Amino acid sequence: MTIFPPDPNLDALRLQLARLRGARGWSYDELARRSGLGRRTLIEIEQGRTIGSLKTWHALAHALAVPVEQLLGPLCEGRTPPSQSSP
Repeated sequence: MTIFPPDPNLDALRLQLARLRGARGWSYDELARRSGLGRRTLIEIEQGRTIGSLKTWHALAHALAVPVEQLLGPLCEGRTPPSQSSP
């Protein structure tokens, strides 16, 4: 039997990015400058039009000075984690 992981909570992920950016009082332009990403890319991620790559999220974590785990943690928000027991 194949057990598939739950779908990632992409809404919670984009809201986490918006919260972290907002907590710093940064505009899209400021986050773009600090991360090396395009302003348009940031807007599209926060508005849910694109998900971005792992490299994008890595750059965002560094720009926001937060661990990648903190930035990506909301992906599993409201989802049941996989069982840790052995078959």
